[in-house]
Amino acid sequence: MLNKELIRRKISFIQNELVYLQDLAKFSFQEIASDYMKEHTLERILEKIINPAIDINQHIIAQLAPKEMAPPKDYKETFPKVAELGVYPKEFGESISKSVGTRNALVHEYDDIDYSKIYSSIDECLREYHQYCDFILKFIEKE
Repeated sequence: MLNKELIRRKISFIQNELVYLQDLAKFSFQEIASDYMKEHTLERILEKIINPAIDINQHIIAQLAPKEMAPPKDYKETFPKVAELGVYPKEFGESISKSVGTRNALVHEYDDIDYSKIYSSIDECLREYHQYCDFILKFIEKE
């Protein structure tokens, strides 16, 4: 059984972080890259958006996946698996799953990050994670 309160709480958390990300989107790449606090704030906000979405995906999969569905191999695969469960379109799941690469770079490759790629992910993150929240909330209302 889905824990709808848990999901709503995590969605609310993501939505709050999206507001902060929108504030950072007003700065140029150079303004962020040359300011330690802005740079690290951007990193942390992106992590705080992507990680709870992965948590939501894992919860939905654990609760709703049929036994014959293979479990996701990694965090990236949780997004297409949730699409397989009818939560959102397959194309959307494939597209948003790329954000896990950003998360992995921030978490595991912190000494060799290409900040131009991180900065360029802001608009896509804003668009996709607003959609993600909408898809998830609509889905749990139907459940």
